[in-house]
Amino acid sequence: MAKVADVCRHVRSKNAGPFWITVDFFFKSQELYAQYRDSAVLRPALFERLYGTNPQLVKRLPVDNLMTLKISYARPHPQGWMGERDMHGGQQYASLLDVELD
Repeated sequence: MAKVADVCRHVRSKNAGPFWITVDFFFKSQELYAQYRDSAVLRPALFERLYGTNPQLVKRLPVDNLMTLKISYARPHPQGWMGERDMHGGQQYASLLDVELD
C-alpha cells in the first residue's frame, strides 16, 4: 500500500492563525496527484482521529496547477494554550507520513 510519504515529494504543516493548522501535500507527479487527490483516506475523519479536531471544520482545497492538496483543520485548542507543544504547527505533518492511502 502507498503511504503519504511514498507519493508526496514534500508534506508540511503550518500555523494558519491562532485557531487553524494547514497541511500541504505536494505530490511527486501529475499521475500521483490525480490518483490520490480525492483519496477517501484524506478526509475529515482522519484529522479527527489524529488531531482531535471537529470533522465538520476540516477544509480541503486541491490546487491542480501545483499538484498540491491543502487541508486546513481547526486546532482543538487555541495557539499558545497552556498545554501547547507546537506553537507554529510545523511538526503536525509527521503523523500523516505513514498514513496508507490505498
